[in-house]
Amino acid sequence: MSLDRYIVPEDSQAALKKKLSIPRSWILLDSNGDGTIVDADKQAIMNQVQLHARDLRIIDPLLMYPSTILGREKAIVLNLEHIKAIITAEKVLLRDPLDDNVIPIVEELRRRLQPVISSSQVEADLDEQQNGQTDVDAGEEDESPFEFRALEVALEGICSFLGARTTELETAAYPTLHELMSKISSRNLDRVRKLKSAMTRLTARVQKVRDELEQLLDDDDDMAKLYLSRKLVVASPVSGYGVHNSFPASPSIGSKISRASRASVATFRGDENDVEEVEMLLEAYYMQIDGTLNKLTAVRSTMQKPKESFYMERFIITYSDPCSK
Repeated sequence: MSLDRYIVPEDSQAALKKKLSIPRSWILLDSNGDGTIVDADKQAIMNQVQLHARDLRIIDPLLMYPSTILGREKAIVLNLEHIKAIITAEKVLLRDPLDDNVIPIVEELRRRLQPVISSSQVEADLDEQQNGQTDVDAGEEDESPFEFRALEVALEGICSFLGARTTELETAAYPTLHELMSKISSRNLDRVRKLKSAMTRLTARVQKVRDELEQLLDDDDDMAKLYLSRKLVVASPVSGYGVHNSFPASPSIGSKISRASRASVATFRGDENDVEEVEMLLEAYYMQIDGTLNKLTAVRSTMQKPKESFYMERFIITYSDPCSK
C-alpha cells in the first residue's frame, strides 16, 4: 500500500500554517487618544510591543485563559472577559474593537487618553503661581501615568459590565422567586433552576476577576511591574514625555482615590519601592467587584430557600398521605 495518501501535501501545510496565523483586528490608540484599526498577526504584535508568544496566548480567545493582569518589562497584558489588551507606556492595543462590548471601552479610552492641559495652559498656571495665585482646581487633575489611565478604563469597564449583568439577573430573579412562593410548581422551579445556573456561571466569572485583583494586591513585586513609565524613565533619564502628557483628567473612582496619594511623582522619580498609586487604583476596583460578588451570593442564597420549602412540602405530603406512597 502506498504511503502517499497519508502525507500532507506541502500546499496544505502552507494553508494550515496560514490559517493558524490569521490576522486579528486590533485598534492602536496613542497617547493623544487617536486610534487606528490594524489587522495584525501574532508575529507583528510581538514585534510591535516586544512580548513573547507565551504572553500573547493569555489574550487568545481560542484558549480560554482566566482573567489575567500581567506586568512585563515593557507592557501590561490584560485578559478581562471581552477586554483583551496590551498596554505600553505610550500606546494601547485592544483586540476586536468592533465588538459590541468593546466599542464602549474604545470610546472611553479615546476620551481618557486625550491630553486636556496644553503647554500654554501649563505656562499660564506657572505664571499664576508666581503671582501668588492658586488654582483651586489643580488638585482635581489626574497625574497618573499613561498606563494607569488605560488600566483604569479596562478595570472600570469590566466592573461595570459584570455589575450590569448582575443587576439583570437580580431583576429577573426576584419576580420569579415571588411567583414560585405564590405557587410551587415544576414549571416555576425549572425557571428558578435556570436562573440559578446562570447565576452560578456569572459568579464564577466575577470570582475570577476578584481573585486576580486580590492576587495582585498581595504582591508588591507584581504591582511594581505595572509601572511602565517608571522603568522607561529609569532606563532613559532624558525621556520624551511632555508636561501635558503627564496631567490628563480622569473623573472615575480610581483616579479620585489616586489623587490623594500623588504617588505618580514618585513614579517619574524612579522610586521602585513605591506602589501606593497602583495599589489604591486596584483596591478601588477590588472593592467594587467584591460588592458585586456579595450581591450575587445574597441573591443565590435567597433562591435556595424556595427550593428547600418545596422539598419540605413534598416530604410532608408523602409521609402524611398514605395514598401517596
